[in-house]
Amino acid sequence: MYRYRSLSIALIAVLIILVVISADLTLTQTAAEPIRVACVGDSITEGSGYPTKLQMMLGSGYMVANFGVSGSTVVNNSTIPYMNQSAFERAKSFNPDIVIIMLGTNDANGNISRSEDNFEADYSQLIAHFQQLVGKQLVWVVRSPPIFNTNSAWNNTVLKDTILPHVDRIADQFNLPVIDMYETFGNRTELLADGIHPTDDGSTVIASTVYEAITTPDGSPDTTLFGDDYSGYLFLFGS
Repeated sequence: MYRYRSLSIALIAVLIILVVISADLTLTQTAAEPIRVACVGDSITEGSGYPTKLQMMLGSGYMVANFGVSGSTVVNNSTIPYMNQSAFERAKSFNPDIVIIMLGTNDANGNISRSEDNFEADYSQLIAHFQQLVGKQLVWVVRSPPIFNTNSAWNNTVLKDTILPHVDRIADQFNLPVIDMYETFGNRTELLADGIHPTDDGSTVIASTVYEAITTPDGSPDTTLFGDDYSGYLFLFGS
């Protein structure tokens, strides 16, 4: 009987070890899950290559996906409303942890956007769609780069005096941090190939500006601008 009791104790010990190993593997797999970054925007996002460069800067701990749509707008009253595009649905299905929204340039083009009257209402809807996903997403609002092209329907005065103030008010309303590409680009016309779309150097500026905004020095997501009650993905970094 003693022999069988010893075997039972040994078997229980083995089972406990297996359970501990299994739990440890599960935790390791969870910690290894990449942080998903959705880049939402128009052609400045879709075609510039900045999301690819951002991925290189962030490294393997992150997964960056490009959900830009050329010609798209914030407002739904336009030729290409962003929220009507398949990229928008794919961005939500991506279940991002971080969302970078850089829209507004095409809203400053009267041939594309029929009116900016509903800009803030539509932008609010766009943000709300992401915030309603499972988890708690870090949503960053981006002020679009300036428009240097003066021979087209894209109008920098409209962008600066109408669209960007709308963006600022939305950021304030949702208490979201802002990445200011407008000031970052300043008067550096050489960074925009046609006065609208970034050159290779311009896309690097966008990627590095986003990188510095969304991360802390150790490479983890910067949550400090999301309020004291934020309870997002800090656990991934052992906090």
